[in-house]
Amino acid sequence: MKYTKLGNSDLKVSRVCMGCMGFGEAAQGQHGWTLDEEHSREIIKHGLELGVNFYDTAIAYQNGTSEQYVGRALRDFARRDEVVLATKFLPRTREEIEAGVTGQQHIENMLNQSLKNLGMEYVDLYIYHMWDWNTPIEDVLDGLNRQVRAGKARAIGISNCFAWQIAKANAIAEREGWAKFVSIQGHYNLLFREEEREMVPYCNEENIALTPYSALAAGRLARKPGETSNRLEKDAYAKFKYDATKEQDEVIINRVSELAEKRGVSMTEISLAWLLTKVTAPVVGATKFRHVEGAAKAVELELTDEEIAFLEEHYVPHALAGVMAQNRPPKRA
Repeated sequence: MKYTKLGNSDLKVSRVCMGCMGFGEAAQGQHGWTLDEEHSREIIKHGLELGVNFYDTAIAYQNGTSEQYVGRALRDFARRDEVVLATKFLPRTREEIEAGVTGQQHIENMLNQSLKNLGMEYVDLYIYHMWDWNTPIEDVLDGLNRQVRAGKARAIGISNCFAWQIAKANAIAEREGWAKFVSIQGHYNLLFREEEREMVPYCNEENIALTPYSALAAGRLARKPGETSNRLEKDAYAKFKYDATKEQDEVIINRVSELAEKRGVSMTEISLAWLLTKVTAPVVGATKFRHVEGAAKAVELELTDEEIAFLEEHYVPHALAGVMAQNRPPKRA
């Protein structure tokens, strides 16, 4: 395994991050394909054995049970200072807003609940999960800074935002002397490269770490067209994001398959090796040992410039989908 600094922070992370959305009580959340605690622990332990020290979860994943599973496993299998743990918080609810709960109070409440779920005193990276149009960004940044100063978060990151949003937020934080976002977790893979328009060059310029989710397009970049899996069958959200562009995406998927056969490696390794030429540490979901092993092997695989061009050649622009398609101000009455 190789390691690197996470942007402008002091956090040293493995070049792949284990995404833990696939862990948690299946009956308690938005996904019916998640692993139970016994199998989640096995995957996490195997990741640690392969040198993965970076783990990403969220309070929203399976109603907090992902945090609970991950926290217990990491406490049992690793020293706290050996791992970099990230979790995320959601926007204020309508009920909180009506009750007068401030953005600062909301963040403190959410982090306290996450720490309780995790059984830990602090998180290494606390991530703003999605832009909250009903809460001033100054309140969000102030709230996050208070948690950093309190020692409950070592650094802060953001997810599902536009380049102008993180640029604006960090400019405000710098002006006020508050903690700045050191990482961005956006939607980025061989099938969806819209981040290359503004986010990637901005982050390269400012040394902000890119830790994209959906690194394998919910498994589509790990299998030949027509092959399926439990998640591909059950993940309605991923279907929503990718099914509309299935035909054009399959051209790229076939190229991944062709290059994998030529190099004698898995499609997972090819897809992640490409992404690793662009980002700090992709977030890779894992529900089987081979998923973790493929991600670890990808770190050691180097693609030539010609191979990279071969994979990129047939990309066409994609419309925003999912959370990013909803990242816009609410309609005024």
